[in-house]
Amino acid sequence: MPTKEELCEKIKGVFPEIGACGIDLKVDYDANNKAWVVDLKKDGHELKTFLEESEAQQCMDGKQCVSLGIQIGQLRQNIEQL
Repeated sequence: MPTKEELCEKIKGVFPEIGACGIDLKVDYDANNKAWVVDLKKDGHELKTFLEESEAQQCMDGKQCVSLGIQIGQLRQNIEQL
């Protein structure tokens, strides 16, 4: 299982627009749900998504993080509508 730092860096590598848009990214492991919590914040908006262990490992292996990509798209759309 990756560390939160490894997963965070991988997410930033897969989604370079996170840094470009100034989105704050936080990654923590939730042992109760056995999933990673990915928290995206920008300009008072916040979205959290759970990334299952298998999805996190697929992301680390260079495969697309589909659910995370959907969440990032929603956050950017919400911010652009302001």
